[in-house]
Amino acid sequence: MCFLEGIEIVGFTSKILRESFGRIATGLESASDQLNAIDAKIGDGDLGVTLTRCGRGVREVIAQFPEDIGMALMMCVQTITKISGASFATLLATALLSVAKVTKGRKDVPWSDIPELLRIAEEAMMARGKAALGEKTVLDAVHAFRLSTQGLDDPQKILDTGTETVREAIEHFRYQPNMAGRARIWSEKSVGLDDPGMMAFKLMVESLRIGENTG
Repeated sequence: MCFLEGIEIVGFTSKILRESFGRIATGLESASDQLNAIDAKIGDGDLGVTLTRCGRGVREVIAQFPEDIGMALMMCVQTITKISGASFATLLATALLSVAKVTKGRKDVPWSDIPELLRIAEEAMMARGKAALGEKTVLDAVHAFRLSTQGLDDPQKILDTGTETVREAIEHFRYQPNMAGRARIWSEKSVGLDDPGMMAFKLMVESLRIGENTG
C-alpha cells in the first residue's frame, strides 16, 4: 500500500514531494541504528547518523517548497550540502541536483518520467563517485529500480515493482565483493554482507509504503 493509493493524479507535484520527503526522513531516522550497524562492518559506521541529519534538515525546509519542482529539489540540495560532506550525502545531493536541473520550471512531472529521472541521477552519481554498475553500490539499487519501472505510469505499480526489484538486487549482490569507494578496502570481508548504500536506498523506497512489514 502507498500513501498515493486512490488519489487521481497524473504526475508528481511539489506537494507530493513534501509528503514523500517527509516520509523518507522519518523512515531513515527510525532506521538510523540499523544503517550505522550495517555501515560499521565495512565503513565508518555513521551512515545512519549522516542520513538522519540530512533528513531532519530537509524536513525543516519542505514546508517552504515552491510549486516549481526543480526549485524545491534545489532547496534540498542546498540543505544537504550545508549539513554534511560525507560521501553518501554528497552522492545524494548530486542526484537531486541533476534532477532539479531538468525539472526546473515544471509544476508537475508525469509518473512515467521517473525512470528517465533516475537515469539522469544514476549517471550523475556515477560520474561524481567514479563508480560503475556491478560494483555493489547504491548505483546498482537505483539501476534495478529504474529498469524495472520503465513503461509504468501508475505510482502504486512503480513503487511496488521498484521496491521488490531493489530487494532482489540486494540479495543478488550480497555474496559479491564491494569494488568501489572505501568499502573496496574490505572487498573480501564484504562478501556475504549487504552494501550500506543499497540498504539506504531500499529503506528510502520502503518509507513511502504504509501497512506493510518492510523487514
